[in-house]
Amino acid sequence: MPRLEQVRRKDLSDFMKPVFNMLFGDRDPVDEPGTATGTPGNWWTVFALKPEVFKHAVEGFQLYRSEESLIDDKVRELGQARAGFARGSQFVFSQHCKAARAAGLSEEQIADIPCWAVSDKFSAEERAVLAYTDELVLSGGRVNDGVFNELKKHFSDAAILEFTYVTCMYEMHATISRALRLEYDDVDERIVEIAAPEGSSMDVMSMVDDNN
Repeated sequence: MPRLEQVRRKDLSDFMKPVFNMLFGDRDPVDEPGTATGTPGNWWTVFALKPEVFKHAVEGFQLYRSEESLIDDKVRELGQARAGFARGSQFVFSQHCKAARAAGLSEEQIADIPCWAVSDKFSAEERAVLAYTDELVLSGGRVNDGVFNELKKHFSDAAILEFTYVTCMYEMHATISRALRLEYDDVDERIVEIAAPEGSSMDVMSMVDDNN
């Protein structure tokens, strides 16, 4: 379950109601979860806790679907899917694999997003986008000049700004989803101590000392 309270349909603000109608029909997703893409839908019910945040997020989604966008849909979704994978968000990665497919990426390309650096399925433009995305997410925006110069061979300054903004926005959503355990990121911490056999009291590091 999400770590925060979910908002019921009867408590939605007017701005949220059309969005919930589109996603859930007449259902209250708190009681009857599920969206057309198979997610539980609790990203929406949790974000509804703060109408201003909900509105800001939804308007952010609308930004990159504007007719004035300078970025091809395939490029945008490639960045978003890679950002989800690099940040470790099953939700963002899974959703944007679907969106990438709809935008025209091949099944081979989608399968190789996790291992793009050794894949031959991407063009020079797409590899520049993937390298830049990794440096946005994994290097915290410390982008190497070589990566940035390659990106500039393919995109205008305005397009790079747009791509950077949108990709970082989805890194933010990936981080939020993990922190609040939303959607497919509702998973237990996997890095935990594995108990030693019953009755064992050995100091693991003593084995190293004994061999010296």
